[in-house]
Amino acid sequence: MSTERAEIRVRGLAVQIVRKDIKNLHLGVYPPNGRVRVAVPLGVNNHAVQLAVIGKLGWIKRKRAMFATQERQSPREYVTGESHYFLGQRYRLNVVTRDGTAAVVIRNNRTIDLFVRKGSDTAYRERVFLAWYRRQLKKMIPSLIQKWEVIVGVKVREWCVKKMKTKWGSCNGKAHRIWLNLELAKKSVQCLEYILVHEMVHILERHHNDRFKLLMDEFMPQWRLHRDELNRAPLGQETWSY
Repeated sequence: MSTERAEIRVRGLAVQIVRKDIKNLHLGVYPPNGRVRVAVPLGVNNHAVQLAVIGKLGWIKRKRAMFATQERQSPREYVTGESHYFLGQRYRLNVVTRDGTAAVVIRNNRTIDLFVRKGSDTAYRERVFLAWYRRQLKKMIPSLIQKWEVIVGVKVREWCVKKMKTKWGSCNGKAHRIWLNLELAKKSVQCLEYILVHEMVHILERHHNDRFKLLMDEFMPQWRLHRDELNRAPLGQETWSY
């Protein structure tokens, strides 16, 4: 797919433009700093983008204000005493050095033990922890997909968990393929289900239009509450990019 990138300023606001082979304009505001990105069809000029951004300035400002006040974690060092999240619950990390295989174990409703070899560095500890997150999600997702396939009336042919920088999930509607962000392991099960259903509904409706919202209302009437919970949850300390 041909892609062109540019940047303009609209009333002092930096706006990244990505031109590619699509039919409609898509405007997004992304954490953690509220960067504005507009994906547009190849033939759309800067003036048209500027008008679209001006028309959404109120919404953009509200999204940026939300990100500015949202709690976020400092960079994780994976040392004893740090706070880490799993399925929406906050745990205190306890690092235990030992010989043998590295492991992550939830000891009680307040503590997660991280077992690593003596001398292991932060990067290694992070890999162990993220691998554990990935395994936990992969255990949970199949039954959730099975549950929601019946409700939504679509078949998910393929799914995977991966680190994603700007989205909680994505969908290839034609292939019935869904990707889910590894960060969802930190959020509540309700948030995980919301993103899963969101992407499954995209198999039926590609765009975030009125039909999409009606389908979400039909299949998951409380979806806006789950979306708001996800938006309030602490952001990871990521170097977000496009």
